[in-house]
Amino acid sequence: MLRLPILLASLLAGFTGELQGKWYAIYGDTLWCAPGVTDSNSDSEGFHGMVRDAISQMTDDPLVVHDMHLNADTPVGHQLQFVPFNAAWGETNTYGFGGTSLVETADGAGAVFYLVNANATNDLKGAGVAKVELVNDTPTVTQRFGDTGYWWPSDTTPRYGDVAAFRDPHSGYIYAWGGAPTSVADPTGSQYVYLVRQGQSLTMFGPATAVMWFVGQGQVVWSEFFECYVFVHLSPGSGDVLLRTASSLEGPWTPDVKVYTATAIDGGLIYAGVAHPYLNSSGQTLTISYTNSNHIQVIKVTFSK
Repeated sequence: MLRLPILLASLLAGFTGELQGKWYAIYGDTLWCAPGVTDSNSDSEGFHGMVRDAISQMTDDPLVVHDMHLNADTPVGHQLQFVPFNAAWGETNTYGFGGTSLVETADGAGAVFYLVNANATNDLKGAGVAKVELVNDTPTVTQRFGDTGYWWPSDTTPRYGDVAAFRDPHSGYIYAWGGAPTSVADPTGSQYVYLVRQGQSLTMFGPATAVMWFVGQGQVVWSEFFECYVFVHLSPGSGDVLLRTASSLEGPWTPDVKVYTATAIDGGLIYAGVAHPYLNSSGQTLTISYTNSNHIQVIKVTFSK
C-alpha cells in the first residue's frame, strides 16, 4: 500500500533509519481510516481505530511510503503496531511507544529507541531499546530489552534516545541523546540534553554534564559535503527548522542555523526534524521533513561553500 503522508492527518514524526540498504520511517500515533476507504481524502469523520506506532518503507519520493505489517482488513489493510505492548509489564494498548531512531547493529539486525508513555496517567515510564530483525523481508521487533521493557527510568535517568540516536559510520558506535529526568522540575534545567556513555551513571544534571540545551527531537547525519556531523531539529515551540554541526558526536556543537520557518496549520504543533540523507549521498542537498499539526511536510536544503 502506498501512502502520501502529506495528505494524511494520521501520521506523526516518521524518523528514518537504514537496514540492509533499505530505508524505513518510524511513525508515532497512526490513526486508521474507516473500513473500505482507499483514499484518505475521502475518509469520514470520527475515530476508526489506531496504533501507537508503525513502520513504513521509504521510496525515492519522501512523500510516498510503503506501509508494512498490515492486518487482514479489506480492501485496504491497516497497519499493526510496530513496538508491541506487553500486558505482563502492566502495559495496555493506550501506552505510547514514541520511536525516534532505527539504527543498524550487526548481521543485518537493528535497534529502535523508544519512550514508554502511560498516556492515561500522563506518566513517562522510561526510554528503551528493542531488537529489530528482518522477518519475511520486513523489519520486525523481536525483543524489547529491560526487565519491564525499558532500560532508563524517566524519573532518575535521561531519556536516552528520545531526542535522537545515530550509528556513527566511522566508528560503528551508536550514540543516543535524551532529555533530563522528569524529576528535574526547574524549567531551565529540564531543557538540557545528555549523551549516554558506557559505564557512566549520571547523578547530577545541568550544564556541566549536558551536551545540548533547548533542542527538539531530531536526527543526526554525516555530511560528506561538509565532512562533519549535522543535527537536524525543530526549535521547541516554533516552526523554525534548525541545523547545527560538530566534528565529534560528543560535541561541542555549533550554534543553530535556521534554514526554514514553517507556518502552523490551524495553530497546531510543529516538531520532529527528520533527515532523508539517502536521497543525495553527496550531501550537497539534504531533504528534511517535519510534523505540522499531524501533517508531514517536506523541504529540501541546498548547501554551498
